[in-house]
Amino acid sequence: MGTAAMLRAAGVGVGDEVVVPAFGNVEVAEAVTLAGALPVFADIDPVTYCLDPDAVEAAVTSRTAAVVAVHRFGRHADITRLHALGQRHGLLVLEQGESEAPYDEIAQRRQRAAYLDARLKGVRTPDGGDGHTYQQYVVRVPGNGRPDRDAFARAVRAKGVECRVPVKTPVHRLPEFRRYVSLPETERAADETLALPVDAGLTKREMHRVVSACNALGGLLQPAF
Repeated sequence: MGTAAMLRAAGVGVGDEVVVPAFGNVEVAEAVTLAGALPVFADIDPVTYCLDPDAVEAAVTSRTAAVVAVHRFGRHADITRLHALGQRHGLLVLEQGESEAPYDEIAQRRQRAAYLDARLKGVRTPDGGDGHTYQQYVVRVPGNGRPDRDAFARAVRAKGVECRVPVKTPVHRLPEFRRYVSLPETERAADETLALPVDAGLTKREMHRVVSACNALGGLLQPAF
């Protein structure tokens, strides 16, 4: 059952608000709209890239009926706190996750992630945290936000390393969902994040190429701390 159907089945519809993340796919906000409700965007935790429970609490109004938490990049949202929040306010809490890979594949991705963690310089590596499956290995490129991140990505690709910007435009900045809300962590993440390859099939030589390409650029960027 899709998110829109689950919301409708729970009686969520016209006049209701549903708290969702703006960092990620537009499909979640579209599902809320399809159910007849209004998506309300809350900020993310900068470590997990999932909904920040404190931000969700701040977004709750008398019209809030539900929260949709999206697990991101192989990290899980803080479901324990979100369910506790839901119980306090009488809200439906739904989870939307990424498809799970076989254990062997996850183990290999973790191995490659550990290799990058130990060797990358000039970027902020992800916090592995509890149970990270590395659906994507997402680093932060320090400097002046999007211009430096995009320049870094172009240079890395020029050295034969595939990389991608995981979220190009936060949903609250898209024309059909434009909301003038303050989501500083969401916007910072959209400007700074870059996904590097940790696919299970990558060879040690290919992993070394990733490290070499990134580290060759590390001295060009000054961390914005």
